[in-house]
Amino acid sequence: MIRVAILGYGNIGRAAEEAVKAAPDMELAGVFHHDDCLSCIGADVVLVCTPTREVQKFATVLAARGICTVDSFDIHRQIASLRSALDAVCAANRSVSIISAGWDPGSDSMVRALLMALAPKGLTYTNFGPGRSMGHTVAAKAVKGVRNALSMTIPLGTGIHRRMVYVELEDGADFKTVEAAILADDYFAHDETHVIAVESVEALNNVAHGVNLVRDGVSGCTHNQRFEFNMTINNPALTGQVMVSCARAAVRLKERGVYGAKTMIELAPVDLLPGTVEENVRALV
Repeated sequence: MIRVAILGYGNIGRAAEEAVKAAPDMELAGVFHHDDCLSCIGADVVLVCTPTREVQKFATVLAARGICTVDSFDIHRQIASLRSALDAVCAANRSVSIISAGWDPGSDSMVRALLMALAPKGLTYTNFGPGRSMGHTVAAKAVKGVRNALSMTIPLGTGIHRRMVYVELEDGADFKTVEAAILADDYFAHDETHVIAVESVEALNNVAHGVNLVRDGVSGCTHNQRFEFNMTINNPALTGQVMVSCARAAVRLKERGVYGAKTMIELAPVDLLPGTVEENVRALV
């Protein structure tokens, strides 16, 4: 049995706990708060379910002690630098960190890679939502003067999105100051973003999300190859499940002596699944 610890117990941590308990080859080694990071030592792998901007700090501490980690870091522009930083730590300490292991980045990244292999020339459009973005919501909640927040992603087509950010203000907070801080945050600065003050965020809250992923391209010299992938999901439930599946892959890589930081496009899909390779080949190929 793979012993899995969970660091952080927000929406994703709770969903990850459910996924660990449902896995036939895993057992829960414990759930720990952020300030209790070193208590995770003794687990085979730690799911780092902290806010994205705290992932590198905790993953570095654990990887330096030879512990495998999985996270759902979701700032796309910073993934390569995170991979580089953790890769050096993991290589020096014989550990594995699977980073950005959510559904996007994560499982959607694997779909994009597969579709590019099927049609090497062309364009891919990833259209998110409409739905609640957890990373954007956490970022908005962290702004001074915000009591609660909800960031909704609205697809406009061809990979372009609008962010609708609903904020419940602390008493005495200035809306214009809050709005300016949100618009300047890297999570929001690259998309059309609207900040709206509301009386109650809870009255609007819904963790549903989804994606429509389209590739129009060329296979060899043949044009008009079109592929489409759609899903409608509960956001934290899917993120937690992806992390748990990647925990399995992290342990298997370490057992083979393959160390370092990996994104999901670097993983063999069979390593995400319970059972032996032979069993899965018979069932799936």
